[in-house]
Amino acid sequence: MEPVNPPKKSRLTFYIIVCLFLGIGLGFVLNRTYIAEQNQQLEEIRIAVADLNTQLKAAPDTLTRTNLEKQKTDLNKRRASVMADRDKKIEPFSILADIFLRLIKMIVAPLVFTTLVVGVAKLGDISSVGRIGGKTLLWFVSASLMSLLLGMIMVNIFRPGEAMNLPLPDASDTSGLTGAGLTLKQFLYHVFPTSVVESMAKNEILQIVVFSVLFGIGTAAIGEPGKVIITFMDSAAHVILKVTGYVMNLAPIAVFGAMTAIIATQGLGILTTYSIFISEFYFTLLILWVLLFIAGFIVIGKRVVDLIKKVRQPTLLAFSTSSSEAAFPMTMEKLEAFGCKDKIVSFVLPLGYSFNLDGSMMYMTFASLFIAQSYGMDIPLATQISMLLVLMLTSKGIAGVPRASLVVIAGTLATFNIPEAGLALLLGIDPLLDMGRSATNVVGNSIATAVVSKWENALEQPTA
Repeated sequence: MEPVNPPKKSRLTFYIIVCLFLGIGLGFVLNRTYIAEQNQQLEEIRIAVADLNTQLKAAPDTLTRTNLEKQKTDLNKRRASVMADRDKKIEPFSILADIFLRLIKMIVAPLVFTTLVVGVAKLGDISSVGRIGGKTLLWFVSASLMSLLLGMIMVNIFRPGEAMNLPLPDASDTSGLTGAGLTLKQFLYHVFPTSVVESMAKNEILQIVVFSVLFGIGTAAIGEPGKVIITFMDSAAHVILKVTGYVMNLAPIAVFGAMTAIIATQGLGILTTYSIFISEFYFTLLILWVLLFIAGFIVIGKRVVDLIKKVRQPTLLAFSTSSSEAAFPMTMEKLEAFGCKDKIVSFVLPLGYSFNLDGSMMYMTFASLFIAQSYGMDIPLATQISMLLVLMLTSKGIAGVPRASLVVIAGTLATFNIPEAGLALLLGIDPLLDMGRSATNVVGNSIATAVVSKWENALEQPTA
C-alpha cells in the first residue's frame, strides 16, 4: 500500500518532537501570562468549594445547610463561566488538534471497511477466516487479561490513592461523564449494527468490523463476480491512504496545538502535583511493554526489536495526539513494510482497535481501584476480579479517541458502588495518561499483527 508518511522517514518524527516541546514551552508561557487571571480565579474557587464542603459536613441545621448549598451552586456557576472564558482564549490552539483528529476520524471508518473487506475476501473461504480469526482473538483475549490483571496487581502494590492524599469531591457531585452501559443487551446492541451508514457516521469501529467481515465473506463466496468488488475496495483503500498522507502533514501542527492547550490550562505544576500517580502509572505501562515484547519475542524472535523500531513513528503520533486512531493508517503501512502480508494486516489490525487496546485496558483497572483507594474503600479481591471481568466485556469496541476509557470507567464505578464523582480526580491529568496508553495500544496491536502473521506463515522479509 502507499506510504502515508513523507519520503524522508525521520523527518515527520523530528517535526513532531520539535512541536511537542514548542507546545510545552508556549503553553507554560500562556499559563503564566495570557490566562493567568482565569487560572488564579479557578484556584480560588476550588479552595472556596473545598471549604464549603467542610462546613456542610459540620452544618448544625437545615437552614445553614441550605445557605451553604446555595453558595456552592453559585461558585460552581462562576467556575463554569471562568472556564468558558479560559477555553475561549486558548481555542485557537486546541482547534488545531481538533481539526486534525476530525480529519483522521473522517478517514478511519472507510479505511477499516475497505481494508477489512479486502483482507477477509483474500483469505478465501469461511474456514480460513475462522482459523485466523480464532488465532487473533486468542491473542487479543490473552493480552487483554494480562493488561487488566497487571493494572489490578500494580495498583494494589503502589496504592497511589492513599499516597496522593488529595481532597475528595463531595459524594453528590458528578464527573459530567455518562457511564457506558454494562448489561448484556446493551453490549450486544453495541456489537451488531442496525445501519452500517449510522455506524460509519458515528465511527463505531466494532459494528463496522462485524459488517465488514460478513461483507468480505460474502464477497469471497460469490467467486468470480466478487473479484470486481475486491479490486474496487483495494483501489479505494489506496486512495484513502493517499489522502491520509496529506492529512499526516498536519500532525506536527496538531501536536503543537494539543500540548499548548494542555499545559496552558493545567500548567507544568500538574506534573508535580500528581507526580506519584503519573510515575507509577507510566512504570506499570513500561512493565506492560516489556511483557508484550517478551510475548512477541517468543513467537517472532529477534525481529520484535525491528518491529518496535518500525512502528516508532505511529507510536509517537499516538502519544502526541492522545489518540490510537490517529496512528491507525501509518501503523498499517509500517506493518506491511515490516513484512506482514497485507491480507493479515487488513484483517487483524482493525479487529485490534476493538478488541486489543492493551494500554486502555490496563488503565481501566488501575484508575478504577485508584479512585476506590482515594475514598478509603477496601475492595475485596473477589470483587476486584469481578470488576476485571466486567471491564473485559464492556471495554470491547471502545473508540481509540481521547477520554473514551473514562466513559467505561464511569459505568464500572457505578456498578460497584464506587463514587463516580471520583473521576474528577483524574480529569485534569487524563490527557497526560491518555498519551501513554494510546502509544501502548499501537505497540500492542503491532505485536499482535506480527504474531498472527508468523502463526500463518505470512511474515516475510522487510521492505525498504
